[in-house]
Parts: sequence; C-alpha cells; structure tokens
Amino acid sequence: MHCPFCRHADSRVVDSRTSDDGAAIRRRRQCPSCQRRFTTIETASLSVVKRSGATEPFSRDKVVSGVRKACQGRPVSGDDLALLAQRVEEALRSSGSAEIDAYEIGLAILGPLRELDEVAYLRFASVYQAFESLEDFEAAITSLRAERLERETSATGAPEE
Repeated sequence: MHCPFCRHADSRVVDSRTSDDGAAIRRRRQCPSCQRRFTTIETASLSVVKRSGATEPFSRDKVVSGVRKACQGRPVSGDDLALLAQRVEEALRSSGSAEIDAYEIGLAILGPLRELDEVAYLRFASVYQAFESLEDFEAAITSLRAERLERETSATGAPEE
C-alpha cells in the first residue's frame, strides 16, 4: 500500500476493524518513511455481467429502483426496500462468486420481494419472467396461494378461514 502523502511503497497496519456489518475491513496504517497515518477500507468487489456481456459494479441503488417500480402504490417503505436490497446483496455475496449474471440478481430479488409484498412480487415477476398470458399470472397466483396456505397450516396446525 503506497503512502498517500510521500508515496513510499510500504505501510504498516496499526489497527484493523470490520465495518458495514462485516462487509468491509477498515485498516489504520502508518508509513514507515514519513510516520503519517491514514485509513484504508477494503471491500470485496461484486460485478454484474449484463446480457450484452458488459460488466459493472453491483449497485444496491439499482435493485431498489427496479423494485420501487413494482411497489408503486403499495404499502412498502423506503426502509423496506433498502433492507430487501441488503438481503439480495448478502445472498449474492454468499454464493462466493465475484461476478454475478444479471439474471441471477433478478432471481435473488424474487424471494425477498414475495415475502415483502405479494402484489409487488407479481408485478416484478410478470416483467422479469416475461409473463405472456393470463395463465402465467394464474399459475403464479396459485403458487402464492399454496405457499400462504402452507405457512398458515404449519403456523397454526390448521388452515385459517
């Protein structure tokens, strides 16, 4: 690590701490040449491979803006969207891959969005999964109903009416 003050080619780590809920490491460094201290923040980069083949850095803001459209008019707060984007990023990082296909991001969004708001989920899924007919919507709604019934049955032991 080059010293930002004197450009000396080395530095000594004085202190290391995790930050951003463990997503980054903050290191306090000291230059052996000029004795000045500086801070570095290390994060693992996550790149998105788009359909065109181009790559760009992963952005939680892009996840939020894409999902916000599906949540328009729904009782979903900005905090809910930020938490969803964080869950998506954590899921993608846990895969262990530094490059994620854009399609995989959409798949990672579907689960948390389904839990957040079923109508927003249907809106997002209809575009993302290219629904072409009423039957596609009916199949998705049937799946949502079956999951809801399963949750209610497992939570209470009997379906709610």
